[in-house]
Amino acid sequence: MANNEEKTNMTQEEVLHKFVNRIFSNDQFREKIMMPNVMGRPVVKSVEEKTLDAITESCAFKCILSGVMGFALGGAIGLFTSSVNPQIKPPGQQETVKEIIREMKTSSLGYAKNFALLGAVFSGIECLVETYRGQSDWKNGTYAGGITGGLIGFRAGAKAGLLGALGFATFSTAIDYYMRNSS
Repeated sequence: MANNEEKTNMTQEEVLHKFVNRIFSNDQFREKIMMPNVMGRPVVKSVEEKTLDAITESCAFKCILSGVMGFALGGAIGLFTSSVNPQIKPPGQQETVKEIIREMKTSSLGYAKNFALLGAVFSGIECLVETYRGQSDWKNGTYAGGITGGLIGFRAGAKAGLLGALGFATFSTAIDYYMRNSS
């Protein structure tokens, strides 16, 4: 009878020891953290998913993505603008297809570069402001808009920099307010 109680106690101690070791060890048990869902069963994120989340939430990725998307949007707007506002030749001269394509390319590339710069600078500054403040609210876009508008306008002088900062901050605040409250 004493042997049976000793075996039972040993088993409970072993179970407790294994349980404590499993909690405090740095095995794969620690890597798979449960992420609760609103509906359904909880999802376990793998190491690859957590790495991908960390990459896509980084400021560098957001900045590069905004630059690429700005380049694409600017190219499309430049293409549209060049078709609406063509260069007019003097009477008696005809524009060739080569000249029209060159004009479209120049216009599209100019718009694309400007939109890429604007998107990359704004999103990079907004992400840095959000990281520094530790909050995600409307003030981040306002601060980022003010800094971005000031930097872009400052190339034309101090007054243009101040007006650019004020205008871009106001526009960013209005857009952020609309996006957060449009549901």
